[in-house]
Amino acid sequence: MGVFQPASAFAARCPAPRTGTDPTTGRPFADVRGTQMDEKMWLRSWTNDLYLWFDEVADDDPTPFLVADYFDRLKTMRITASQAPKDKFHFTFATDEWIALSQSGAEAGYGAQWVLLATTPPRKAVVAYTQPDSPAAPTGAQPKLLRGTEILTIDGVDLVNANDQASIDRLNAALFPSGAGQTHNFQVRDAGSAVIRPITMTSAIVTSTPVQNVTVIPQTGGPVGYMLFNDHIATAEHALIDAINTLQAGAVTDLVLDIRYNGGGFLDIASELAFMIAGPGRTANKTFELLQFNAKHPTIDPVTGRAIAPTPFFSTTVGIGSDPVGTVLPSLNLSRVFVLTSANTCSASESIINSLRGVDVEVIQIGSTTCGKPYGFYPQDNCGTTYFSIEFKGVNNKGFGEYTDGFTPLNQPGIGGEKIPGCSVADDFDHALGDPNEGRLAAALAYRQSPSCPAATGFGGPRALAVQEPINDGQLFKSPWLENRILRR
Repeated sequence: MGVFQPASAFAARCPAPRTGTDPTTGRPFADVRGTQMDEKMWLRSWTNDLYLWFDEVADDDPTPFLVADYFDRLKTMRITASQAPKDKFHFTFATDEWIALSQSGAEAGYGAQWVLLATTPPRKAVVAYTQPDSPAAPTGAQPKLLRGTEILTIDGVDLVNANDQASIDRLNAALFPSGAGQTHNFQVRDAGSAVIRPITMTSAIVTSTPVQNVTVIPQTGGPVGYMLFNDHIATAEHALIDAINTLQAGAVTDLVLDIRYNGGGFLDIASELAFMIAGPGRTANKTFELLQFNAKHPTIDPVTGRAIAPTPFFSTTVGIGSDPVGTVLPSLNLSRVFVLTSANTCSASESIINSLRGVDVEVIQIGSTTCGKPYGFYPQDNCGTTYFSIEFKGVNNKGFGEYTDGFTPLNQPGIGGEKIPGCSVADDFDHALGDPNEGRLAAALAYRQSPSCPAATGFGGPRALAVQEPINDGQLFKSPWLENRILRR
């Protein structure tokens, strides 16, 4: 107890060593024959070296635990001022699944993003949005799923009222299929309709379209750009460039960036988008984010071995997407931006807000308190599992990064995080995203004309998520890596 050998002494010593070529390095897997105890001892030493709050982790004997259960213990158990867990972001992925998700956003499903507005009977599950050309996408005269469509039954099981474990297991298996080719029958009711209609969907491998609904909205005082940005994945880079070019061509004078469902992902994408919003005049030689590691690593990044230096606002592509490295990014050169947020706005999305505020771009928040995650990590594979454990905190050009309880619109009552200008507005499932009459977008457009707010209706944030209170933002179901701030090596 209290004695830690280097993690390298236990790395890649696996009960079932992999053979062949590692797709991330192009070299043979380094795995050799080992034991579960080797895996646990690697986790113990790796955590003690790199975990941001390593000195808050109990050094429990790993012997009686399974590997996954032991990893769950290797984190701080402290809570924040809002009574939320200090570390809400500790998880794993099968490495091959992580590679597929992070590069293309491809995973099994129907292409519908579910939101659970009530988690206990009577439950309420609705659709937030769908992926284009997916099994769930509206096509032709018989739409499959629309924003706000409520799911009532699946394969004859009552989603609203079922409370036995067998029924819940059947519902989960149908809502979140494990692979392609699984067919299920749904009864649904569209928003504003009393008609219950049946649909049948077959799961497929669906690729995320991370940027959607890019539009120019005519308004008094000049056109306003709108775009829905859902995931910081590799394919978002080119899609964001196309979106900014479209808005630039539309001569927009303001931007409404809808990140209410964006839980994060690659930090490089966030830096590029922040530059494209603010432009070179405000960001040149400024810090997008400076990483701070634990006390053992004050000057050297312990993962890359490079000196810790500020991450700039990237003005050219960095090679995360399909565009050649060094492609010059377009920019809107805006002095303010409206962001539509929810409790599901997290990590890399929050870093856009924080970094722009750090260079005095006015950020006006419409929605509800964000998740509160100024932290991130480098994904680490060992024996076919990729581990995600908090390794650093990020601060902006002004040295600010204290938003563990999220960013909160100024008029939102109760416990909240860092208060910023804007309005507390509930999510509106009765209108399409990008519709100027949709509640949050309408509030942003109204605030632009006159900086005042309707009565506060948007609630959420880390405390609500932590204690699983019913919140009007709902509980979003996404892969956990898409709720984070992730760095490439």
